[in-house]
Amino acid sequence: MKDLISPRNTIQFLQEHGISAKKRYGQNFLIDPRVLKRIIEGAGITKADTILEIGPGIGTMTQALCEAAGHVIAVEIDRDMIPLLVENLAGYDNYEVINDDILKVDLKELAERISDRAENGGGTAEPAVAGGKFKVVANLPYYITTPIIMGLLEQDLPLDSITVMVQKEVAERMQAQPGTKDYGALTLAVQYYTKAEIIANVPANCFIPRPNVDSAVIRLSLHEERPVQPADEAKMFRVIRASFAQRRKTLVNGLKNDPALQTEGIDRERVETALTKMGLDPNVRGERLSLAEFAQLSDLL
Repeated sequence: MKDLISPRNTIQFLQEHGISAKKRYGQNFLIDPRVLKRIIEGAGITKADTILEIGPGIGTMTQALCEAAGHVIAVEIDRDMIPLLVENLAGYDNYEVINDDILKVDLKELAERISDRAENGGGTAEPAVAGGKFKVVANLPYYITTPIIMGLLEQDLPLDSITVMVQKEVAERMQAQPGTKDYGALTLAVQYYTKAEIIANVPANCFIPRPNVDSAVIRLSLHEERPVQPADEAKMFRVIRASFAQRRKTLVNGLKNDPALQTEGIDRERVETALTKMGLDPNVRGERLSLAEFAQLSDLL
């Protein structure tokens, strides 16, 4: 096993190469090996797995992924990081690097390549590879966490799980309960597609430069079968988004004022009638409804 990058070596490597974090990419370099180990263990990575890593940076986590997984695909937006990443991955032959913005990568095409590789053996005969699914592992930039996660979930990719480091308050929103301040549209989307579990809390001093907030590692395990089956999935999410667009408004006011729903003829009377059929107070706020209730409401509308 190759010696992995230690915290001291990470700092030294950055200094020797004159690297400083770029704010526009939300770069923070992980320097705590205990957190790294917790991520790998929490993701349940084996040699049967193909891993998509988002934002590998200089490769601190990529090295550990190459040790644990069968194949690693690392997508890095910062072209200045690519030669440094390749330098740190010298000696490994089970990875590929894509220099691109993850929000612009054709994930469907990438998933097809992973599936084709699995069908052709992928260098191993283990059954999980033959299934063609892959896992996502990443230390996500805070400023685009939600677009990345929703982009992964909404495209119906052959995902097994997503294990990511995110801002702690975002992780808490993902597994919040109805009626709490953290509960919202992101919570419901994550519930619909996955089972969420925070597996580690990560203080700010585990990074350089040190961020202003603490982080958490959360694992999103994809459902084999969705917990609810709305008649129109897209409409359910339009209703959810409108319900939380202005949290202090009642659900009725949120829905009747939404331009997209107005074009579908949804007005105060229709919303109040639907809520009454559900046995709910017409003055209820969106934060009180469960995912099952939002599915039922969208069907009634």
